Amino acid sequence: MREVEVSRFVAATPAAVELVLTPEGIVTAEGSFTVRGVREDEAGTLVAAGRAGVELLFRFEPTDYGYVYRQLEGPLDRLTTTISYAPEDEGTRLTARSTVAVRGPGLLDRLAAWKRTGELRRALAGIEREL
Repeated sequence: MREVEVSRFVAATPAAVELVLTPEGIVTAEGSFTVRGVREDEAGTLVAAGRAGVELLFRFEPTDYGYVYRQLEGPLDRLTTTISYAPEDEGTRLTARSTVAVRGPGLLDRLAAWKRTGELRRALAGIEREL
């Protein structure tokens, strides 16, 4: 199991970030999968996503300043991510943290963490573009 973290300063207010930060938008901004469906339930938002034979299901739960989401179905043994935002100077600091684990040798966890870091960087850049 590996943990990764990325952050990015954006020149927008936390209120503006809150308006564009959505479960569907986060998955889309990560850039690895196409959103196939979104539905609400009593515990949060379920997002189905996939590409070329890989299907995933994520559960998003809102926090005071962002989301926590987990892979419920998919190829990884574990994927939990927190995306949060906080005021900083004249803008907002976006932070994304993930814990990722793959079934198999530890080397696979390192590869998954490397890939996840890229996805999180793309997600924060995508959120900034929406502002």
